[in-house]
Amino acid sequence: MSSNNSTEPQQLKRGLKARHLTMIALGGSIGTGLFLASGSAIAEAGPGGALLAYIAVGIMVYFLMTSLGELATYMPESGSFNTYASRFVDPSFGFAMGWNFWFNWAITIASELAAATLIIKYWFPDSPSYLWSFLFLAIIFGLNLLSVKGYGESEYWFAMIKIAVVIIFLIVGVLMIFGIMGGSKPAGFSNFTLDGGPFHGGFLAFLGIFMAAGYSFQGTELVGIAAGESENPRENVPKAIKQIFWRILLFYIFTIFVIGMLIPFTHPSLMQAGIENITVSPFTLVFEKAGFALAAAVMNAVILTSVLSAGNSGMYASTRVLWVLAKEGKAPKFLKKLNKRGIPIHALLVTCAVGMLAFLASFFGDGTVYLWLLNASGMCGFITWLGIAISHYRFRRAFVAQGRDLSELPYKAKWFPLGPLFAFALCMFVIIGQNFKAFTGETIDWYGVLVSYVGIPLFLGVWLGYKFVYKTKLIPLKDCKFD
Repeated sequence: MSSNNSTEPQQLKRGLKARHLTMIALGGSIGTGLFLASGSAIAEAGPGGALLAYIAVGIMVYFLMTSLGELATYMPESGSFNTYASRFVDPSFGFAMGWNFWFNWAITIASELAAATLIIKYWFPDSPSYLWSFLFLAIIFGLNLLSVKGYGESEYWFAMIKIAVVIIFLIVGVLMIFGIMGGSKPAGFSNFTLDGGPFHGGFLAFLGIFMAAGYSFQGTELVGIAAGESENPRENVPKAIKQIFWRILLFYIFTIFVIGMLIPFTHPSLMQAGIENITVSPFTLVFEKAGFALAAAVMNAVILTSVLSAGNSGMYASTRVLWVLAKEGKAPKFLKKLNKRGIPIHALLVTCAVGMLAFLASFFGDGTVYLWLLNASGMCGFITWLGIAISHYRFRRAFVAQGRDLSELPYKAKWFPLGPLFAFALCMFVIIGQNFKAFTGETIDWYGVLVSYVGIPLFLGVWLGYKFVYKTKLIPLKDCKFD
């Protein structure tokens, strides 16, 4: 930390330990996508279709995380996405990537506040929504205001709760499959052969789940942001990245397999699972089938911690990216200020205010403004992933072009260049096919197209606008900076 003739810190504090980073990697994407959306995925595409969709997206995410791992261990930066894109692609692309990521997570804070108020209504149905939203925002703000260690510690325990529930679920599920628990005979594969087999609804149903699966995995990239405040990123980040494969295998693929074995995909409750109706979460259904009377209440509490965790992570990540944008001259200078604990205080306050304003927008015009914001941010996560694949591909090519030895890399992504190219192609496919159903009717649903794809022109506008004003160009591989 440099003094710079001032008592104010100029750099973020490296306060995240190895266990914090590992839990951020493990718990980053475990949330409503797994606890709730997995049920509707099985109902729409059958257990086989859901498994195949999640395996395909899981492979893409694994390659993306190994790409990010190589970048983050060699150059641990808190504003990693825009910094890498600026150095290895084009400063204008980095500018757009940074603001895209900030917008994505700032709006996510708002969506998590809305979800948390719906969840709490399970216990307090007549309580005012605004009361809970302000309370949850205060908790998230407080955790981020304390110190980076405060964020790391809270995420550690949030992730621990989620992981413990998933592991208990899998143990109970396996015991039920073999007829040891739940008072029934071994399950067998009867649910997989129901109504003509494991695949249901045809290719379009599979495609729909494939698109939705991508949202479930968003959050894994937070390891790249956290690397900039890790005590020892060159050792801790590779350890965290290596957990990605096992998390995908265990927490998503195995969970969907267990649900598919125990709950028929024709079960009417699977399609109804959502924040508003926690009693039909596939986890709740399996636990109740096993004889746990308080399953719905327990799962409600777990999902509440998941929502708070997502909001907490969104606040942390967007604050850091906004601080780096200011530090690089791509955002107002006042956002560079750090308090004595090394927290970007002004960036935190602005992010908190934007999240709250977006949440308040849900109360006006039947939530139309909020719906547009939410749809725009939904596309942002995939654009971030696309940027990671492009940045890594250019990084490795520039590394070799400048005569550097690959042995210098503390962590080397496997399967290069196949990994980033595969991730790029699949991610682009997900982006293009985001709302394919709008094109399958007798007439094109132009409103649906506009709402679903509004994030793309926003990103292109920011990117090309900066490029036009500052006349930036694609950086030649020989000129990319690795310092």
